[in-house]
Order: sequence, then C-alpha cells, then structure tokens
Amino acid sequence: MHKVIFDTDPGVDDAMALLFLHQHPEIDLIGITTVFGNASVETTTRNALFLKREWQIDAPVAKGIPETFDPARAHAAWPTFVHGEDGLGNIGVPETIDLPIDPRPAHRFIIETVHAHPGEVTLIAVGRMTNLARALKEDPGIIGLVKAVIIMGGAFDTNGNVNPAAEANIHGDPEAADAVFTAAWPVTVVGLDVTTKTVMTRADLAAIVERGGARTQLLSDISQFYIDFYETRVPDGMLVHDSCACVYLVAPELFTIRKGAMRVVCGGIADGQTIQKPDDLGCGPSVWDGLPSQAACMEIDAPAVLKLVADTLARTGV
Repeated sequence: MHKVIFDTDPGVDDAMALLFLHQHPEIDLIGITTVFGNASVETTTRNALFLKREWQIDAPVAKGIPETFDPARAHAAWPTFVHGEDGLGNIGVPETIDLPIDPRPAHRFIIETVHAHPGEVTLIAVGRMTNLARALKEDPGIIGLVKAVIIMGGAFDTNGNVNPAAEANIHGDPEAADAVFTAAWPVTVVGLDVTTKTVMTRADLAAIVERGGARTQLLSDISQFYIDFYETRVPDGMLVHDSCACVYLVAPELFTIRKGAMRVVCGGIADGQTIQKPDDLGCGPSVWDGLPSQAACMEIDAPAVLKLVADTLARTGV
C-alpha cells in the first residue's frame, strides 16, 4: 500500500484525482492538505470537506496558510472561468460543510505525519507547491523521511498555459516550486509535456458513470463546466492533468522520464518557467552544479493512463 498525502486545490480535475486516490486498491490516503490556486484556500478547503463527505473519505483535511511562500508575491486571480465560481463547476456546493478540519496548518500536518511514518509517505501535490515549501523551510529534516514527491505542474519542452513559458501551478508560486525542486528528496514532475495528451471525452465520462454509480455521477456533474471550458482546445472532452500524477504513483511504467536538475524562473517575462538540465547535457561549471537530479515525465501512454483512471473511478463497493 502506498501511503499518500494529497496536497490539492479542488478544483475539478483535483476532484477526479481525489476520487482516484480514494478508490485505488493500492493507495492508503492518509491526509488531504489544501492550498489556494483554483480558488481561495477557504473555498478549496470547503470543497475538500464537501468531497470528503459525499465520497465518504476517512482522511483528515488540513487547511493551508493563505499566502504565497514569498509573502511579497501577490496572488494570481482565481480561474473561475475554468473551475466555476465555487471551484467545482458551479454545482452549488453549500457555503459550509459540517465536518471538522485538522487543527494543524497544512505544512505542520505534513511534517508531523511524515515523522509518524518515516520512509513511507508519498506527497502528491497538484496545486501550488506552497505547503510543501513551507514544510521544508520549517523542518528540512523531512527531506530524508519522505518516500517520494510527485508534482502535477510545469512545462519543460512545451509551452505553458498561463503564459508561453509557465504552467499555472508553478506560476502561482514559483518560489515555492523552486524550493521543492532543488531539495534533495526524490521529485517526479508530471507536467504539460504529458498531461496535454490525456483527453477524457464526455462519452468516456458517461461510460464511467454507467459503471460507477452515484460517486461518479457527482464527478460528472462537477466536470461539465470544465469540459465546456475546454471546448475550443480539445474535442468534446477535458484534460485529466491531476489524475496523471496519481497514476504515476501506481503505474510509473506508463511514463517515460528524463532525469536532471530543475529550477524555476522567479520573475520577468518567463515568470514560473520550469527548466531542466538533463544529466547528459555537458556544460561548463555553473550554478546548476550540485543540484539534485529529479525526474520529469516527457512521454505518456495516454490510452493506458485513461483506462486505468476510468477503471479506478468506476469501482464500486469501496
């Protein structure tokens, strides 16, 4: 079993990824930590509690601090045109959810949970890297205790989606992402190089609902606004960005990776750009020397990934 803390900003594709983690038989979801991004942290936390209630998820929810890693950096505007005013496709999520949240801030929850399970916890982060960076800053010792870090974010050999250089999760807090990428723990980045190849159509989603019942009907309802947003970008479907990061945990053989040091541009016209120096790239002495070699996903078996997502979402009796 893979013990997972899911760091998330629900978010439509976050909701799909959360249901995947909850229903996959090889995953033990031991915590959900929330961050701003697709909406304010107050809204993403409310959404996490809503999904926890509706899908009967046992994992505790811990709320992140509502500021960027560098507090001088302003928040980007919430992408309501992608995820809706409520962050979950305008389905009418209640203003309050009568469930408790963990009393610890998200980064402290991460620190204490990792210490309680040394060498066992994988952090899957599909929003801004703010909570992970804050945990690193407060307790660098977790570097040697975390089993793995899997990130949905970045764009290495392709364009970004908020500007020509940057992907949204990285662009929203680039200083945090740079701290996470340059720490000496094992990081795998599942970014736009591969996620833009995973299109789930309306027909695919309808077939999942037919097999999966009420949980998947809610997911379908949440997803319709998101599919409408993608109409001019992909044929009658949506990209399942965040679920790809979750699939990597259980089926890494469906991806091809490239190893090398990673940095994030912090400022200027390429603010949020992710850059990798491949291990086999010969360069003279530079500031890139001595950085940890991390993994970037560069190719994906998209049909196999989409099948695994569909089969997992459609499981009943979980």
